[in-house]
Amino acid sequence: MAPRDFEEETSIIISCLFQDERDTFLETDGPEDDDFDAARIAAKLRELGDHYNETVIQPLIKEVQSAAKDQVLTAFSNSVETLCKTWVAERPEVASEKQLLKASITLALYMKKNCPDMTGTVQSAMNSFVNNRLANWIIQQGGWEQASSC
Repeated sequence: MAPRDFEEETSIIISCLFQDERDTFLETDGPEDDDFDAARIAAKLRELGDHYNETVIQPLIKEVQSAAKDQVLTAFSNSVETLCKTWVAERPEVASEKQLLKASITLALYMKKNCPDMTGTVQSAMNSFVNNRLANWIIQQGGWEQASSC
């Protein structure tokens, strides 16, 4: 299998993240050319997002829900930034990029669950946000596997 670039991996992982949790992920029994497991990474990211949701997310959802579809990326980004500023102030020892990742996952999954008509738009906004804001950090961590674990 040819190596995937970061944006392709990101798209695959986010697609897995947006699949219904009841869906099963098809895995073949054949030999693997690499250790990339999008379903496992998406599950780890979902756990990070669930934890973050339990601790800080609820107050900012109304901004995104009231945004027009063409404003979703801006509202999504602003909400993630606000969540992270709050979280970093409480836990400065944790990398701000990690908080951006947690907040973006939590917000995206919340929107998927509570605004299903916006799922495609939010998924696209999350793809853009991760590729524009977090790609370098995720690559510096050693890729998605390490970034989802740290």
